[in-house]
Amino acid sequence: MHRYLILFLLLSVIVSCESQNKKPMIKYKYTNNLINETSPYLLQHAHNPVNWHAWNKGALALAKKENKLLIISIGYSSCHWCHVMEHESFEDTAVASVMNDNFLSIKVDREERPDIDQIYMTAVQLMTGSGGWPLNVVALPDGRPVWGGTFFRKSDWVRILSQLADMYKKNPEKVEAYAANLTNGVKQSGLITLNTSKKAFDSTELEQAINKWQKNFDEKMGGEKGAPKFPIPNNLNFLLQYAFQTHNSGLLKYVNTSLTKMAYGGIYDQIGGGFSRYSTDARWHIPHFEKMLYDNGQLLSLYANAYAATKNTLYKKVVYQTAAFIERDLLDKSGAFYSSLDADSRDENGKLKEGAYYSWTEPELKNILGPDFNLFSDYYNVNPEGKWENGAYVFIRTQSDDSIATAHHLTRSGLDAKVRHWQNILLKAREKRHKPRLDDKSLTSWNALTLKGFIDAYKAFGDPFFLSVAMNNANFIKDKMLQPDGSLYRNYKNGKANIDAYLEDYATVADAFIDLYQVTLNQKWLTLAKQLTDYCFEHFFDAKSQMFYFTSNTQSALIVRKVETNDGVIPSSNSITALNLFKLYHYYSETRYLDVAMQMLRNVKDNAIAYCAGASNWLTLYNFSVEKYYEVAIVGENAPKLSREINAKYLPNALLAGSKSPSLLPLLKNRFVSGHTYIYVCVDMACKMPVQDVSEAMKLMQ
Repeated sequence: MHRYLILFLLLSVIVSCESQNKKPMIKYKYTNNLINETSPYLLQHAHNPVNWHAWNKGALALAKKENKLLIISIGYSSCHWCHVMEHESFEDTAVASVMNDNFLSIKVDREERPDIDQIYMTAVQLMTGSGGWPLNVVALPDGRPVWGGTFFRKSDWVRILSQLADMYKKNPEKVEAYAANLTNGVKQSGLITLNTSKKAFDSTELEQAINKWQKNFDEKMGGEKGAPKFPIPNNLNFLLQYAFQTHNSGLLKYVNTSLTKMAYGGIYDQIGGGFSRYSTDARWHIPHFEKMLYDNGQLLSLYANAYAATKNTLYKKVVYQTAAFIERDLLDKSGAFYSSLDADSRDENGKLKEGAYYSWTEPELKNILGPDFNLFSDYYNVNPEGKWENGAYVFIRTQSDDSIATAHHLTRSGLDAKVRHWQNILLKAREKRHKPRLDDKSLTSWNALTLKGFIDAYKAFGDPFFLSVAMNNANFIKDKMLQPDGSLYRNYKNGKANIDAYLEDYATVADAFIDLYQVTLNQKWLTLAKQLTDYCFEHFFDAKSQMFYFTSNTQSALIVRKVETNDGVIPSSNSITALNLFKLYHYYSETRYLDVAMQMLRNVKDNAIAYCAGASNWLTLYNFSVEKYYEVAIVGENAPKLSREINAKYLPNALLAGSKSPSLLPLLKNRFVSGHTYIYVCVDMACKMPVQDVSEAMKLMQ
C-alpha cells in the first residue's frame, strides 16, 4: 500500500507530463477511471487492474448499454478489511479479469455517498441478517440489488461472481424476479407511516423503557454487555441528561463507569489523545485502531458535558487531549476538519499492520523511559494485563491517579508531571514512525458534530482556544459549504466543495449553529440555523408522513428514497431535525415547528420505547416533552458575561438567548431595560420575575 501514499504526495505537484521539480513520475501498470476522483478511498483503487468507475450517470448508462450486471463495492479510506479485500482480490489480475469481462464495477466512498450506502446496506441486511464494510453488492444495470455481502476471500469472490454471471446469461428472468422482490423489501424496510394517535407522552412510560434498557448495561465495565464494545456518545449523553434531571444515582454511576473505563482503555489513545472506533474485547482494551472524526467530535461533547455535570478532572483531561489530537492531526488551515486516520500503518520492517503506530514493546519503552519504566509500567500496565500480541503492548489503565500516587509515595502533582512528561516524549518518539494514512476530505455533517464538540468544551471550561477553533470551523462551513441558494455541499477537498448535501448535513449544521448562537449571542448563527431548517421543509419534507427524506428532491433519484430514523453512532438525521424544530419553536414561537417535531416523535415512539439503544436522541426529545424545558433570556449590557456563567452550568433541559441591546427575537422582545441586565427564566414563553444574579436564576430552574 506504500505506493498509494507516494501517489498522494505526488498529486499536488504532478500537474502535467512533467512535474515542476523535474522529478520522475511514478509509472503504474494499471490506471482506471477513479484517477479523476478526489475521494482518498477511491484514489486508493485507482491503480487496481479492475476497471473501476465512480457512481455517476455515465457509468450507469454504460452498464445499461452493455447489459452488464453492476458490482457495487462500498467502503471507506480507514477501513481495515477494505484494504485486505483490495490486496487479495482487486489487485489480482485473474480476479480483475472475471470482474471486467462480466460486470461493470463501481467503487463508492460510503462517507461521501451515505445515500447509496443506506440502500445497499439495507439490501444486504435483508439477505444475510448482518452488514458491514466492505459492502459488496451485485445489481441489475438499473441499480436494483440481486445479491450481496461484506468481506469475501478471493476464492469465494470469484466463485460467486462466476455463478452470478452465468445465471444472468442463461436465466436473466430469474435474476430480474429476485431483484424485484429484494428492491421491494428495501422500499418497505424502515417505512414510516403517520401516527394519528393523540395519546400524550408519559414520563412513566419513558422510565419503564429505560429500566428495560438497563438489563443490557455492563455495570462493571460500562457500555453494553459483551464484545465488541462501541462508544455510542448519543446513548451516554441521553443517559447523563436523564440521570441528572431525575436524580437517578444508579444511572449516573453507570454513565461514570462507562466514561471512566473508556478513558482508561486502549480504545483511548493514552499518549496522543482521541478515541479509536471500537474495542474488539469487552474491557475496552484492544481497539480497531482507526480514528474517526465523527466519534471524536461527539465524544468531545460527551466528556465536556460530563465534566460540567460532575467536575470529574479525568473528563477534563480527556477533553483537552482529544481536542489536541483533533487540532494536531485532523485540522486543516481552512478551519475544516479532516475525516479519519487509518487503522493500518507500516511497522519498522515496512510491513503494513493494524495498530503498528500505537503499540509498543518493552525494550522500546525501557530505552525511552529509563528509570521511570517501572512506574510507567504500573501506571499503563506493561504487564500481562496490557499485552496484545507478538510482544507488543497497548496501554490500558486499571487504577486511579490517587491509587498509583499513594502506592509509589508520590504527590498527585508529582505524578501528573510525570504522566505529562511520558506523554510528551513518547509522542515525539511515535512521530518518527510511519503515520497512519490520513483521509483528508472534509464532510459537512462530521465537521458540524465536531464544531458542536468544541462549543461544548468552551461551555464547560471557558477556554478561548475552544471557541477559536469553533468559530474558524463555523466560518468554513458558512463560507465554503453554504451555497447562495441556501443549500449545502457535502464534501470539501483541495479547496473545492462538491456533492449536494443530505439531511444529515443540514440537521447537524443547524444544531451546531443553534449552540454557537448560545455562546456568542450573535444572532446570525441562529438565523442561519432557521434558514437551513426551512430549506429542509422545502426540499426534504414528506407531507404525508411528516418526516424528512435523507435526500433532497433536487438530487438524482436512486431506486428508493429513504427516511432515516434509527439513532446509531451518529444520531439519525430525523431525530436531530426534530430536536432542532423543538428548539427553534422556543426561539421563534412558530407553532409549525413544534407541531411537526411532536408528530415526528409520535411516528417513531413505539419503536423508540421498544429499542432505546437505537433511539436515544428521540428519547431526548421525549424527555423534553414530558419535563420542564426552560428558556433563559438575558438582556442588557452584561449579557455576555452572565451567559458565560450560565453556559458553564450543566443545563441539558434549557436553551439560552441573549442580547446587549433591544431585540425582535420573540424570547427577547420588549425585555431590554437601559442600565440593567436581567435574566428571565421561562417555560414556553411564560416567565418568572426577572433576576440579576446567576445563582438566583439557577434556583428558578430547580
